Amino acid sequence: MYIGRTGIWSPELRTAQDPVETHEAAAELDRAGWGALWIPGLGGGDVLGDAERLLRATGNAAVATGVFSIWRYPAEEMAAGHARLQQSYGRRLLLGLGVGDAATARGAGGVYRPLAAMNDYLDRFDRAPVPVPAGERVIAAMGPKLTELAARRGAGTHPFMVTPDFTATARSLLGTGPLLAPYQAVVVDRDADRARATARSFLAPFIGMAHYAGSLLRQGFTESDLAGGGSDRLIDAVVARGDVEAIGKRVRAHHDAGADHVALHVIGGRPGLPRAQWRELAPLARAE
Repeated sequence: MYIGRTGIWSPELRTAQDPVETHEAAAELDRAGWGALWIPGLGGGDVLGDAERLLRATGNAAVATGVFSIWRYPAEEMAAGHARLQQSYGRRLLLGLGVGDAATARGAGGVYRPLAAMNDYLDRFDRAPVPVPAGERVIAAMGPKLTELAARRGAGTHPFMVTPDFTATARSLLGTGPLLAPYQAVVVDRDADRARATARSFLAPFIGMAHYAGSLLRQGFTESDLAGGGSDRLIDAVVARGDVEAIGKRVRAHHDAGADHVALHVIGGRPGLPRAQWRELAPLARAE
């Protein structure tokens, strides 16, 4: 499945209060040329229903889950829903799935053994009455073992909160074929201090989670970088900020490091759909 070189990652496409505005915004993003619209799992809810609303609003962009937790959604139900939506909307749904954290696994009555749990879930995808093709599923992988699994059993990987250096390492593990589609947080703001504060307000809870903290430490950050919601060094490394030219430079750095696609998440500090910022970033929609 080809998803273009850039996409939009947006919780607001799931949470906006006005369904008409969400439909119109998705259609506008599609017309702008973004290759994929990514929606997060958000801890549960009707993620396939939300994906279908975006598929209905668009005609070209793929819709991707980025990502749903394997502990919250039975594989058989997700496979059946995926098959229905692919038949109805021209095979534009990409399922991104992740192992989450130990607390979520325990809450679902499972044992947190990420590699074994993901392999089992993919086995259940393969045994479904209509299996989910490997080319229509990606894995949220930040460690080498899951990255290698993503290359063997999926289209590739969608890593969260990573640097272009991480992208280069992931590409070396994946090889030349599989999809590498990193998440990239962006703040469209030329004021450095204000942009960092905006980024920190969103990322601080994730930095405090053990599995994300472990990923950041493997990327070369220190415990002091993780304190207080993230040091300036960490925030500047994982968040692109400034004008469209500065953000485009970060997108190109990921592409140069081996990314096939970069999913841009606008962090704005205001509630609602960040349509003004999406319009400002529109020149990056058809990035080469």
